[in-house]
Amino acid sequence: MSVLLASGIRYVRDGRAILDDVSLWAPPGAVTAVIGPSGSGKSSLLAILAGLEQPDAGTVTNPFEASRTALILQAYGLVSLLTASENVEMALQADAGLSRRRIRRRAAAALAEVGLEPVADHLTEALSGGQQQRVAIARALVVAPRLLIADEFTAELDPVSRGRVDGMVRGLARGGATVVIATHDPAIAAAADHVLDLGAPSA
Repeated sequence: MSVLLASGIRYVRDGRAILDDVSLWAPPGAVTAVIGPSGSGKSSLLAILAGLEQPDAGTVTNPFEASRTALILQAYGLVSLLTASENVEMALQADAGLSRRRIRRRAAAALAEVGLEPVADHLTEALSGGQQQRVAIARALVVAPRLLIADEFTAELDPVSRGRVDGMVRGLARGGATVVIATHDPAIAAAADHVLDLGAPSA
């Protein structure tokens, strides 16, 4: 069983311990939610799990291949001068077995799932914050990841879109994927299979 593990994580920035002796166990087939107030280190922990940051102490065991890992960042990470469709297609271009036509079809289907079919050919810089967040979600899910790390992935969404996207993420977990999310949304946290509460920020 491939399990994402973090043990004894310590992360210091500007002389302050953002994370201190934090451990996490995220099994496949489940949603693990990381909660806590702003400044408690949720985003830092997810960045460490994803390999984007290195901890000052502690270890991370991540058995998942990069090609089967997807990230949803708070900043979206989109290319503003590309269309919504082109941003999603980028996630599939590393797969040499996919033709250009299949890539476009899969991107279109992913955008339709998040309700963005009408704006698929719009530049992302012309989209609203909520629409951009849904493009980022479509880009992450289109690769059918075995590990999804998502940071506040519903923060900009209206209630209907939030429910739809949350259902998609939970469906991914039911299919056997490992899902780790950071959220301020009590309803999303309450529905998670496992919860790690980082509590108040360190002084």
